[in-house]
Amino acid sequence: MADEQKHGASRRQFLTGAAALGAGAVTAGAAKAAGPDPLITEVQEWASGLGDGVDATPYGLPIQYESDVVRRNVEWLTADTISSINFTPIHALDGTITPQGCAFERHHSGAIELKKEDYRLMINGLVDTPLVFTYDDLQRFPREQHVYFCECAANTGMEWAGAQLNGAQFTHGMIHNMEYTGVSLRTLLAEAGLSVAGDLKDKWVYVEGADASSNGRSIPMEKALDDVLVAFYANGEALRKEHGYPVRLVVPGWEGNMWVKWLRRIEVMNAPVESREETSKYTDTLEDGTSRKWTWVMDAKSVVTSPSPQAPIKHGHGPLVITGMAWSGHGKITRVDVSKDGGKTWETARLAKAGENKALTRFYLDTEWNGEEMFLQSRAMDETGYVQPTKAQLREVRGLNSIYHNNCIQTWYVTADGKAENVEVSS
Repeated sequence: MADEQKHGASRRQFLTGAAALGAGAVTAGAAKAAGPDPLITEVQEWASGLGDGVDATPYGLPIQYESDVVRRNVEWLTADTISSINFTPIHALDGTITPQGCAFERHHSGAIELKKEDYRLMINGLVDTPLVFTYDDLQRFPREQHVYFCECAANTGMEWAGAQLNGAQFTHGMIHNMEYTGVSLRTLLAEAGLSVAGDLKDKWVYVEGADASSNGRSIPMEKALDDVLVAFYANGEALRKEHGYPVRLVVPGWEGNMWVKWLRRIEVMNAPVESREETSKYTDTLEDGTSRKWTWVMDAKSVVTSPSPQAPIKHGHGPLVITGMAWSGHGKITRVDVSKDGGKTWETARLAKAGENKALTRFYLDTEWNGEEMFLQSRAMDETGYVQPTKAQLREVRGLNSIYHNNCIQTWYVTADGKAENVEVSS
């Protein structure tokens, strides 16, 4: 509490002082203006005439000054342009909702062109009445809206053996958080005659997409009837091509590989299929060389997005806002702690709002920075009591040769000039 009062007081003093100084004042730690600021005292070009009309951009685009806020890839991570990955620019975003145009992509055989008129969804297998739905058919069912994060199981996967990719976008950017609109899978299964009152504990659904890879995955019936959504809108507009237009599956809290895009078939079965994507892929290698499967849930995780390698401190000494995001496939984030000294001491961050179920939570630590070196970390906790682990804790079980489900605490080393880089600290 004392630290909070001290930081709050110093911030209020800074803001009060800045207001008193008037137009000549700039942010703390920077040089004071020698005289009147021409950006305030003189009429500027943008105020001297008319701007663009409403027909200049029929579909709104970001202003040119934000042109660097884009998805990026890493060439050596992707051998070709078909089985591809790119990353959300999480270092340049705030809040929690990811614009569709910034949301990461992961394809197994490329993004396909599929018209609504050509779309079909089949439900077959152990149901009373196998059915085929058109896109228009799906539009007639009662809809739901939910905000969920989608994280690739391989997010942060390159960090198992050491600090490698220098930037939050590249280490943690295979994630997005959007508001989805669609029909519950439970509703569609009931329409096909699946009795939700019967003994379904040993039943599974097998889902596949319309693209060449099909990306088939088995989902236990308990999850299928819980919160799985057959979605056709994200953030209020139609899904983007790269996100499965016109229809995709949303499997809240579970690895992104199960969120099958261009969803074409759902088969009710007595057992899992044991497909390629759940045997040779998307299983977790352990220290002894064996692999575990069915590790669907994305455990609690967080990352500081600013300051970070792509978002250095530029404003000089004084008040500093440390921010990042946290999430958990088990439910709601309840707390995030931030360390400036590599995990030796921790301060509880402020959550922008109460954590939401299986959705991103934004956190802030309002602090002071006077040029001291920092080893920034964040540590998330969820409503189940789960605490985000260190790399050392994960490696005790998983070793160095794993790929998936790396939810380790991330460290950024911030230098005296405000720059940051990806490092590891001994724990």
